[in-house]
Amino acid sequence: MRQELPAAPARPARRWTLLVVSLAQLMAVLDATIVNVALPSVQQGLGVADAERHWAVTAYSLALGGSLLLGGRVCGALGHRRSFAAGLIGFAAASALGGAAGDAGTFFAARALQGLSAALMAPAALALLSMTFPDPRERGRAFGVFAGVGAGGAALGVVAGGLLTEYAGWRWCLYINVPMAALALLGTPLLRRDRPGRGPLRLDLPGVLLSAAGIAALVGGLSQAESRGWGDPLVLLPLLGGAGLLALFARVEARARHPLLPPGIVLHRVRGIAFVSVGLMFTAMFGFFLFMSYYTQTVLGYTAVGAGLTLLVNAAASVVGSTVVAGRLLVRADPRTVVVAALLSSAAGILILTRLTADSAHVLVVYLLPAQVLTGIGLGCLLATAANLVTSGTGPADAGVASGAYNAVQQVGAALGTALFNSVATAGAAAYAASRESGPEALSAGAVHGYTAALWVAFALLVCGAFAVGALSREGADRAGPVLERQSTEGENDHEPPQVRRP
Repeated sequence: MRQELPAAPARPARRWTLLVVSLAQLMAVLDATIVNVALPSVQQGLGVADAERHWAVTAYSLALGGSLLLGGRVCGALGHRRSFAAGLIGFAAASALGGAAGDAGTFFAARALQGLSAALMAPAALALLSMTFPDPRERGRAFGVFAGVGAGGAALGVVAGGLLTEYAGWRWCLYINVPMAALALLGTPLLRRDRPGRGPLRLDLPGVLLSAAGIAALVGGLSQAESRGWGDPLVLLPLLGGAGLLALFARVEARARHPLLPPGIVLHRVRGIAFVSVGLMFTAMFGFFLFMSYYTQTVLGYTAVGAGLTLLVNAAASVVGSTVVAGRLLVRADPRTVVVAALLSSAAGILILTRLTADSAHVLVVYLLPAQVLTGIGLGCLLATAANLVTSGTGPADAGVASGAYNAVQQVGAALGTALFNSVATAGAAAYAASRESGPEALSAGAVHGYTAALWVAFALLVCGAFAVGALSREGADRAGPVLERQSTEGENDHEPPQVRRP
């Protein structure tokens, strides 16, 4: 059965949609890093114990990662515009609560509420963007801007967090979300009105429980791996349990009458490439961001704000990669070719950093700037392309859950990258120190040795991912992205995505 979708909104309405959705994306991304910078001040101001301070980050990531799939399905049932507005209101209210918190428990609860609200807002934003820009040329540019905001917002959050904490106080790192959400809410009447799903919301309760518990266990276990080590029971049990729950979730979804995550959303070849490539990129790039933070502050002696300003080069390159490079390539080349090139670009940037030593000359010009440009362009190109592919070929009912799965992959990849990088870097530094005499110079050299060992792992992940995507691309149909665009009006309620036509 073929469904006729309403015509695309007029050009001014499309521009307003892009602006409103990008503002919400910026708010969510900023919040993920801005609180990290303010955490020492939060700990001092609220009297948070060292053993509990990780909950400022963990409460948000667990709530967000565990409820993204449910949030995506709710978006399809309630309507994406309505869900987007509800997510904005919830995020602003939770931010105000966290900023006014007088104790650690209230602050942690506010962070969890922020995560729940973001799990509703993020899938709705991506789905709204997909429905507003059906034309492939404009769609590529719109997703480029959206991805550029997401990629550059992380670095901007480091700078904003440092400035707000130093000059206004840590509470403004949360209060800043209130006026940003208010501006986005003012623009929601201009967003495309979409119809809620037909009939009552048929909730796949086993799928909801299994996916939420599985993703939350994985993210929680990975977040503890840095401080406790991979062999600790509090790390191993959540990781093994999370993997088992997700395996059971896949089995349940294959048989469910109304699945939370239709198997065809993930198993479709082109969409699967997008999920895998984004997961690998986030795993590698969060290691890169940690390296830049540690190296610039502990070895080069930069302040937290100075380290954040250095990362703005990466943010600018990400914007160029997502808007200029990807925006043009998406209408001319096979999107999977763009994915391979993006992975290899970021891999080349990370490879440059593996040549660093503690006393490398001309560090900024020879190493840091070229590495940030290459990784930024790769990150921006990949996010713009993957966000486009994930929502292509899905009807309005499944666009939200596809967007939720896309964001869940990012969460797991980021948690894995942080834990993996810290573990490899710590082990490398310890091995280096054990084989040499102690001293300040040896300590600094050992730290850099550990960082470069972790960067080699990130490089290997990206290169292997590029080869895997290339191999899958040769087996699939040519130019699948445009084909998916032409088929995107099919199957509003079909759980199996349209098949890619072979030449």
